[in-house]
Amino acid sequence: MDFMRNYKQRRRERLRKLYERHKQLRRLIKEHGGDILDSVNFQSTRKHIQHGTMTVHNHCMDVACYSLLLNKKLGLNCNKHDLIRGALLHDYFLYDWHDKEYLSQRKRLHGFHHPMTALHNAEKEYQLNDIQREIIKKHMWPLSVVPPACREAWVVTAADKYCSFMETVGLHRGHGACAS
Repeated sequence: MDFMRNYKQRRRERLRKLYERHKQLRRLIKEHGGDILDSVNFQSTRKHIQHGTMTVHNHCMDVACYSLLLNKKLGLNCNKHDLIRGALLHDYFLYDWHDKEYLSQRKRLHGFHHPMTALHNAEKEYQLNDIQREIIKKHMWPLSVVPPACREAWVVTAADKYCSFMETVGLHRGHGACAS
């Protein structure tokens, strides 16, 4: 009986800690990217699927969360403001990349051209600094050929690869670490 009671208590404590971590991540994202989260265009990313069943919106939220977690775990001391804003805007391409008609007009592969499209769209709406631009431009490395030049861009690139893999193999399905 004591074993089960201890097990349930440890489980409740673990869930409480996860919930608190989730709240802290959401608070940081809202603090540094509230204007992005509230924008009509960012809200429109809820309509497009990224990988598997994950929306572009939830993918970007997850990449922001995992970027923060990776930064903390590795003690990289990245600028959280730039990290969050770059992660939220890294896939700000604002179209359904699965739409064959749209892509046939582009005559280019989405994976190669969407970082510049996302950067162009983000610059129209937000004041970006060089680090945020670097994150958006280079998050598809090695497809972008030139590797990221700052820690923040490397962290977002790694978080994006992790999230994309998990979504593609079906381990993150239409929700995620920070999905709202």
